[in-house]
Amino acid sequence: MTKSLTVDVISRALAARIRQGEYAASRRLPAERVLSEQFATTRITLREALGQLEAEGMIYRELRRGWFIAPPRLAYDPLLRSHFHAMAERQGRVAATEVLDAQSVAVSATIATRLEMQQGEEVVRIRRLRRIDGRAVLYVEHYLNPRYFPQLLSFDLTRSLTQLYQEEYGISYGRVGFTMLPAPLPAFAAPALKVAAGSPALFITRVNRDQHDRIIDCDCEYWRYDALYIAVEVEQAFNEVG
Repeated sequence: MTKSLTVDVISRALAARIRQGEYAASRRLPAERVLSEQFATTRITLREALGQLEAEGMIYRELRRGWFIAPPRLAYDPLLRSHFHAMAERQGRVAATEVLDAQSVAVSATIATRLEMQQGEEVVRIRRLRRIDGRAVLYVEHYLNPRYFPQLLSFDLTRSLTQLYQEEYGISYGRVGFTMLPAPLPAFAAPALKVAAGSPALFITRVNRDQHDRIIDCDCEYWRYDALYIAVEVEQAFNEVG
């Protein structure tokens, strides 16, 4: 019982410091060793308190870097046809994209099914890391049918693919299919997001069609679970089924 109270007291004290702006300059908490000394507690108890604040969305952890004050979550509307940078800018946030890898590869069975291609056919795969306000929040793999995007790899792939499609190929998005699933972060995505493999993530798969209803690409997105929330706005009210 005493341990639970101690964790709660530490958690509340740290939350008060954050709200008062004590760590606002660096956006970073002191090292765990320093905090454990300040609160005269063990590292185990301190980590429980930090974990409590992390669960509340107040702080987040990066491997080998420590604990940071969490920025507001990004509102994500899957019904809104917009690209990552525009979505961030509408919410007053600063977005950035880094290309980790871009090449032609043999398509796997899973992606081939989504793209309505044959396993082993060539696709363009683009791996990108996306940041909000300097924080890595999204690892994404794009798989494109090269039939519709010749010479794609010669372009600047840090830009919006939505805009690139329109400006270079005259292709715009039509229908889209989504799946969203809470999932552990896989080992190939975790290092880029600076978290441990198996950490909670939101896995979003998006299969896009163009204005001619052709399947043109598939996105596999791995979001830090604490970086966004789903906000859907519908224009027409649903009738209650009774």
